[in-house]
Amino acid sequence: MDSEGQARMVDVTQKDRSRRYAVARCNVLMKAETVALISSAALAKGDVLAVARIAGIQASKRTSELIPLCHPLMIGSASVDFEIGEDKVAVEARVETVDRTGVEMEALTACSVAALTIYDMCKSVDKAMVISDLTLWEKIGGKSGDYLRLES
Repeated sequence: MDSEGQARMVDVTQKDRSRRYAVARCNVLMKAETVALISSAALAKGDVLAVARIAGIQASKRTSELIPLCHPLMIGSASVDFEIGEDKVAVEARVETVDRTGVEMEALTACSVAALTIYDMCKSVDKAMVISDLTLWEKIGGKSGDYLRLES
């Protein structure tokens, strides 16, 4: 907030550039039959996880267009990976840069958009899917220091 109580973008111009890294995770809960369709690439829309991976990576690079007052960053690295379970797909996004502000929002955005893409590509066979537990798991760098979420 500025001196008049108005929202403003945080001024990072005086900060030094440093390595920033973040990991976010979520789950897409679904029927076992839907997981089987994803695993066998049998859905009409194509390779669900390949499309979701690209969507997540693209989303990480466009976070500042989606989240008000979020700084645009030059993303140095972004990856989205999946673990297929019996009744879910776990999504993990990792984002890294060398800049003046962190990439937590970029990792969370990548993770959520990848999950939404899975939902979109599978909704014709499973409208009851649930996206859950979107969480920051790790961050490195910045004034507030490193963070590692302990399993709970």
